[in-house]
Amino acid sequence: MTGLSVGSSSDVDRILVVDDIADNYFMLQAILESEGYQVEVADSGQAALEKIEVNPPDLILLDVMMPEMNGLEVTRRIRQNPSLPFIPILLITGYSELTPDQGVNVGADGLIRKPIDFDHLLNRINTILQPKHSIHESSIHESK
Repeated sequence: MTGLSVGSSSDVDRILVVDDIADNYFMLQAILESEGYQVEVADSGQAALEKIEVNPPDLILLDVMMPEMNGLEVTRRIRQNPSLPFIPILLITGYSELTPDQGVNVGADGLIRKPIDFDHLLNRINTILQPKHSIHESSIHESK
């Protein structure tokens, strides 16, 4: 797995994991926290939207197949909300019929297949969050 260097607690990347199955989000939470990320979980699309409104995370890992509101609909609602900042979204699915293009068409930034390859997932997260770190580091150097 990849390592993550984090500075002060305000520099820690915050990830929201959304899945209706507790075992799935507990496993992701444990792995991501061991890599130095701050993780919050939501067990439904509605709960995720409420958490995002209050405190937008740096990244969302979003299960596609959930009752009531699936991950594609959650993604659509996030992208249609002009009061939210841009938040990268990685869809997670075991549904083989879903194509990456379908996720991109609703506004997702990628698709991760189940069973999850955690090295691949951590690399994707790192790649997605890297521009945020570059901007933060350049602003530190400019302020000196």
